[in-house]
Amino acid sequence: MREGSPFTGVGTIAFKEAADHMTGARLHLIMLLVLLTAAGALYGAIGTIRAGATDDTFLFLKLFTTARQPVPSFAGLLGFLLPLVAIALGFDAINAEHGRRTMSRLLAQPIYRDAILFGKFLGGLLVIAVAMVTLWLGTTGLGILFLGLPPTGAEVLRGLAYLVATIAYAGVWLALAMTLSTVIRSTATSALAALSVWLVLSVFWGMIAPVVASAISPVDPLNPISLIDAFQTQQAVARLSPQTLYGEITAILLDPAARSVGPLFIDQLQGALLGAPLPTIASLAIIWPQMSGLIAAMILLFTAAYVLFQRQEIRA
Repeated sequence: MREGSPFTGVGTIAFKEAADHMTGARLHLIMLLVLLTAAGALYGAIGTIRAGATDDTFLFLKLFTTARQPVPSFAGLLGFLLPLVAIALGFDAINAEHGRRTMSRLLAQPIYRDAILFGKFLGGLLVIAVAMVTLWLGTTGLGILFLGLPPTGAEVLRGLAYLVATIAYAGVWLALAMTLSTVIRSTATSALAALSVWLVLSVFWGMIAPVVASAISPVDPLNPISLIDAFQTQQAVARLSPQTLYGEITAILLDPAARSVGPLFIDQLQGALLGAPLPTIASLAIIWPQMSGLIAAMILLFTAAYVLFQRQEIRA
């Protein structure tokens, strides 16, 4: 019979984990990579906007989406590199304690396993949230400084929603890394496994999804409707990757004129002014399924780690 709350000590472990990450060389190195690439992307975006290569609406949001070759946009870089930050924080969260033989000593304290896993996850997520908020504020400040215009209320709301989606996206990869850290006892193997999943879902999934979709829903040359079915199947398979969901959220939130993440039909455009920006609440309604999908994936992966950790045998 359990006595007391299973969450006693969660805060202590979370802050200790966050402090360890923030003072560690691993986080410093990978954040330096993110900051350098983000600075390059922002420099290119500011140069393009000041040269007048884009229209003058929603300039603040264009800081995130404008790319100058060969550097991709700020949002594109973040979608590619942020999983690496999350994996770096979570790939040895559990198995390193086994390797150092400190897990039994940790569990000898008056805390439950629940608190250890929750604390480690919240600690990693706290570090990511602090880094992303700092990056977001820095981008806002640079935009005001170099463009000379403050963001409008709608742009701030969209930027904040984008920030929440970015933290949820990182949470998915952190939960995945912690799950692999729970299953695999070797830290090197769990890191390689997490990186392999990241490579498949981020780099190769765009090639795999059409092949899987064509096997599930083949196109009939005599039936035009089958083309739409095949496209929808391909879109559904592609959305199994968190990067696809995050990309769709980014496209809708940072481009107020975007009206859909899928094909648009004539009846959906009746009464609409093409190119006119959508209200923020309408854009949030469009990306709500993608946002729910990211949060659900994070909870699902964390639950898997929780169940596996609860069933694990811990030896001194």
